[in-house]
Amino acid sequence: MKIIEVKTKEELNSFLIKEPNSQFLQAWQWGEFHENLGSDIWRLGVKDGNKILAATSLIKKNLPMGKNYFYCPRGPVIDLRLSNVECRMALELLFNEIKKIAKDEGVMFMRFEPPTAIANSKFKIIKTLDVQPSQTVILNLSKPADELLKAMHQKTRYNIRLAEKKGVKIIKAELNDFDNFWQLMGETKDRDNFRLHGIDYYQEMLKVDSNFIKLFLAKYQNKNIATAIVSFFGNTVTYMHGASSDADRNVMAPYLLQWEIIKQAKKDGFKHYDFFGIDEKKWPGVTRFKKGFSGKEVDYPGTFDLVFDSGWYNVYKMIRKVRRTF
Repeated sequence: MKIIEVKTKEELNSFLIKEPNSQFLQAWQWGEFHENLGSDIWRLGVKDGNKILAATSLIKKNLPMGKNYFYCPRGPVIDLRLSNVECRMALELLFNEIKKIAKDEGVMFMRFEPPTAIANSKFKIIKTLDVQPSQTVILNLSKPADELLKAMHQKTRYNIRLAEKKGVKIIKAELNDFDNFWQLMGETKDRDNFRLHGIDYYQEMLKVDSNFIKLFLAKYQNKNIATAIVSFFGNTVTYMHGASSDADRNVMAPYLLQWEIIKQAKKDGFKHYDFFGIDEKKWPGVTRFKKGFSGKEVDYPGTFDLVFDSGWYNVYKMIRKVRRTF
């Protein structure tokens, strides 16, 4: 085994799409998106001969006082066919290389979210608060559409049919529809009291690759009343961000919006539809909505910090704890 820098989109993505549920947050395009936002990106792999066994993409994030950390969303990704010993060897190669880069870059720690449980490691790893949700619902798209519909919660089926009867139409939107998306996001933020990224974040996301990130709108009586940003990568379609209007909520557009995207994913040959995040306590309404489509609930191990500079990391933790109390 040896460490390599992954230099091409084809080399990285061809490895990632072999995983049971393809991790779009580790895709080459996701790194490009963050590069366009001004972040530095590292893409590393562990190779045995001509075969990649593990890979990770790192995003350098800024902290106060000139400090930094690496963020590794839903990674590192390791070939699930490896033995426990091979997994541990691959991880140690990756972590040693990341530690070297961290020293050169003045990075305190790496925050990472392994899609599967990590093997025992000699490194200092601390479980921390989740960045990406550690629970999700994934729908298996191998079943016929009528069977998927039949398996859904009765109220979900009813709301889909109601939206159809009311004449709600779902369209694939273009970049010039961004203002409609942004208006709906603002309405949802104010109504449900959740935080948004800055406008540039979503604009750049939609510019990266129109086959990788797609925007959908639900229209009713010539009004835009619901929207979704969705990732299409590997074998998985992932519902990333959604919003809906304060008006016309009785026509149940978000249900039909999801169903039409699911059908499109099936038509295009994807195997999984990931609703990307549930939490009964934090998001009870959203969780109930997503679970109504009757996918399989999946738990990820969570979010961890691989610590390189214990002194500054302890200062960071204290500041973070104080901020959460206000």
